[in-house]
Amino acid sequence: MAVFLLAGRGSDPSGPRALTEDEANRLAVARFRNYEARGRAVTITVPGTAGGLTVTGSVDYRGKVGYGVVRGTGRAASGDGLIQWTATSVYVHPLANPPAHAPASPPRSGWYDRPLQASGSALDSALAIALKLGSDRPDNAELLPQNGAAWWGRDRVDGHRVDVMTGPSAPDRSGTAGNVRYWVGPDGTMYRVRVRVDSEERPVVIAFDDRKYVPVEPVPGVTPAR
Repeated sequence: MAVFLLAGRGSDPSGPRALTEDEANRLAVARFRNYEARGRAVTITVPGTAGGLTVTGSVDYRGKVGYGVVRGTGRAASGDGLIQWTATSVYVHPLANPPAHAPASPPRSGWYDRPLQASGSALDSALAIALKLGSDRPDNAELLPQNGAAWWGRDRVDGHRVDVMTGPSAPDRSGTAGNVRYWVGPDGTMYRVRVRVDSEERPVVIAFDDRKYVPVEPVPGVTPAR
């Protein structure tokens, strides 16, 4: 029951069960739908013992770069400002009073960069996961159920009817099926993703907003993948 309290009101906790062929096909194209759209507006909620973080911005799924505003609560508020990230680097522009939305053109100076941490940081894990939610081709629908993907129920996200499905085990980590939960619409559009990361007890939540996607303009020194 606690699992589905996270899904939001109106959820239908009827699972888990095996994916139908249609459900497997929709889950298989979900990341490709993000790539087709070029990018998506996102809100990333990151838990933390010193205070949570929220990143509000956009992810370019073809350039593999994200950009937005980061805000924290408690001690985590010391990191407020603008943020841009790639698969290997994080760029931060500190601001005492960050705007609600990042400016379309990033400031030309005042950025500090560091490597994106592969482990030990819930924020960096969340940023890396957000970038991986786009793919230039659909996943193999036949392999998803074989590797542990399952259907868990139905829900509504911002008025959109969705199915809640868990992903398969990671290719290099057997037994991880269920660590990632997807809220997927009838056409395979991804509306929400919830992920358990090693460094936190509570999950990271990535919500794909109805806000219009704003193309990501790289900060100086960042070369997006093309």
